[in-house]
Amino acid sequence: MKNKLIVVIGAFGSGKSEYSINLARKLKNEAANTYLVDLDVVNPYFRSRDVQEVFQKEGIEVIAPEGEFRFADLPMLSSKIMGVLKAGNNTVILDVGGDSAGCRTLARYLNVIKQRGYEMHFVINTKRPFTADEKGIIEMLGGLQRTSKLKVTELICNTNLMEFTDTDIVNNGIQIIQNVADSHSLKFDKYLVLDKYKNKITIEHKTKIVLNYYLNKPWE
Repeated sequence: MKNKLIVVIGAFGSGKSEYSINLARKLKNEAANTYLVDLDVVNPYFRSRDVQEVFQKEGIEVIAPEGEFRFADLPMLSSKIMGVLKAGNNTVILDVGGDSAGCRTLARYLNVIKQRGYEMHFVINTKRPFTADEKGIIEMLGGLQRTSKLKVTELICNTNLMEFTDTDIVNNGIQIIQNVADSHSLKFDKYLVLDKYKNKITIEHKTKIVLNYYLNKPWE
């Protein structure tokens, strides 16, 4: 399907921005006019706006606060966003803040998102406190859907402990997420692995998505 609109959500530390960045790059190879929209007003450290200059060279426009507001932790939303969403002849990835407060930024675009049609990907790392078990994931799923007034269409597993990640850790995360997917009739067939660990982790019954590492930690 061309001209997709994909909303990406996830808890703090889930890896949703890294996923959003890699997804935009992948879809750019399938369709012209790809936009990555940074709607993350929650996380000051890992935000898709940080690849703005790199992506510009690749023909992917990153829409994010500009000038003095580029590094602000404020809900400063670009006036370009509505036009990009309404155009319909493009591919758009919305990287949304990782909690209910972040999802409120979607409110002003709700009607056009629903009219256009969308996918909503919920990125989950079961090694993070709020999504460590089925109960936590379900509570967050409900909260994000209520706040955004949109429905999650797909769960994405990004269970990891960085360099300590192994197949057992990922498999355990997949099992937890699969139970949520089954109980809520949600699509779930992908798990994420950073490129440096791609040969270390293989789960036969799911599709492996290899991520390039773009967002360095502040101390790196």
